[in-house]
Amino acid sequence: HVATLSADMAGGKVHDFSGFTLSVCQLRPESRGRIELASADPLVRPRIHANYLATETDRACAVRAISFARELARTKPLSDYIAAEVTPGPAVDSETELLAFARQNGATIFHPAGTCRMGADDAAVVDPQLRVRGVGGLWVADCSIMPTLVSGNTNLPAIMIGEKASDLILQDTRQH
Repeated sequence: HVATLSADMAGGKVHDFSGFTLSVCQLRPESRGRIELASADPLVRPRIHANYLATETDRACAVRAISFARELARTKPLSDYIAAEVTPGPAVDSETELLAFARQNGATIFHPAGTCRMGADDAAVVDPQLRVRGVGGLWVADCSIMPTLVSGNTNLPAIMIGEKASDLILQDTRQH
């Protein structure tokens, strides 16, 4: 992502000086996290175990991506607009330091997916008709049913899933 403002991270506090922000993300991470209910009370926040950078492939990808963003920033015309690198900063240079930076600052960049897996097996959260297993009258109609993240923005897939869900809900309602 390229933002025409300076911030420590995507969606973070904007700095009080002009600049731009390069953010990197891995669209096909091997690492898998999980979400667990902390309580039967729906008002209690769930436990989220992101498990970012758990595999060597993901760690190497993070270091390469940050290094590539820096190389890109050093090219013309971008380099003409840089007074100094703010984050992670020029002192952070080794692969170990870049990985530590990625661990400290890694985030979803607004497109989480795959938290409510769809499938025909009992371990799936939703069935192929998007119904939540074991809960009558509840469907999931967003990108959480996707097994992996798409290679572009999630807006259109979310719309498509919502449209399909509306058809499935209407069909189910008419049958019952």
